[in-house]
Amino acid sequence: VQLQASGGGLVQPGGSLRLSCAASGGSGSVTSMAWFRQAPGKDRQFVAVYRSMGSVIYSDSAKGRFTISRDNAANTLDLQMNSLKPEDTAVYLCAASPIAAATIDSYPYWGQGTQVTVSS
Repeated sequence: VQLQASGGGLVQPGGSLRLSCAASGGSGSVTSMAWFRQAPGKDRQFVAVYRSMGSVIYSDSAKGRFTISRDNAANTLDLQMNSLKPEDTAVYLCAASPIAAATIDSYPYWGQGTQVTVSS
């Protein structure tokens, strides 16, 4: 499975961005598709996951501000991010797993990431 993330950029605090991840090459076997993020010098952090049965889970920092959506027909995963804060600055990576993944180690497929910078 190959994953290609896009949509990052520079945005002011309080602004919005929409990230997209396109999956190809065997994506029909994917059960979980998720977004993670990694800031410089910090561990990779879970943001949100969308599972094939329609269940979604958000991190505490994403709840109420971010919305994850998935188009199974188009094999895409989006992340609408609103009310962005400077602490949201990171490289955002999409990941996929053939199972209802619960930990970062459960994701064998990763995209290259897209930079999100929140700054005035």
